Amino acid sequence: MTSDPLDWPSIAADGFPSPHGVSASRLADELSAMLISPDARIRDEYAYTGASRWIGQGHLDGSLRALGDTAASRFTHPEVQARTFAPLILCAVLLREHTAPGLVPQNTVERWYAAFSVWYPAEQDTRGWDDSLGWLHAVAHGADAAAAFAKVLPDRRTELLELCARRMTVTRTDYVYTQSEDARLARALTRILQAPGLTREEAVGWLTVVADALEGGGPGPVPAWAFNTFATLQSLHLHLTRGLANESAPPHAEAVASRAADLLRLPYYWLA
Repeated sequence: MTSDPLDWPSIAADGFPSPHGVSASRLADELSAMLISPDARIRDEYAYTGASRWIGQGHLDGSLRALGDTAASRFTHPEVQARTFAPLILCAVLLREHTAPGLVPQNTVERWYAAFSVWYPAEQDTRGWDDSLGWLHAVAHGADAAAAFAKVLPDRRTELLELCARRMTVTRTDYVYTQSEDARLARALTRILQAPGLTREEAVGWLTVVADALEGGGPGPVPAWAFNTFATLQSLHLHLTRGLANESAPPHAEAVASRAADLLRLPYYWLA
């Protein structure tokens, strides 16, 4: 095993070839360290791109638990980029576990889920982009992780649907979704709804969280959180009626889309 410094710019420029002569644990440690960098190139183009590719290819199978543990521990990190890239790494690890079951113990996944479910609706910095830090995307990255958790923890699907509903209806925000956050949430919700086994009531029931949040709204300017909610409902309706390319339609897509349309009649009273 080599101990020479890794030339990450060259590794990235070469398309992240399969690592030779470098232990999985060393790669995991270096990638994890770079994932909290305030430098967007280091964090996104080197660390995240390399980690997601090598995790998906199985090169880091021996370090998945360590990568996931480190990511889950960062949901309370003081720096926003550390918190918001944590769900992306969990997403990659969970999708690898779904493809090759048994690599990560179930109780470990549950522990990660517990940390994620506390962080996701509570994160206050929901900016998609920062001119200094680059992509942050807490809402979008968290949505991706929610969909991945649903694959590995199918018994948590109704909780995950409600978790996404709580995220979109958080009232303490001035940030309006401008970086496709609504679409990423809609895609995640659609994927959570895809798996068989949900009853019609379970597939639709999470929208009660949204209905309760919107209850009592009246005339006047639309607050940011309500705009975000309406945008996500519109995007969800589109995703459910058009479907996701090369993916199956959710069993209760029509019922969920109909309920979303009912809620959209609150601001858009002219809808048929």
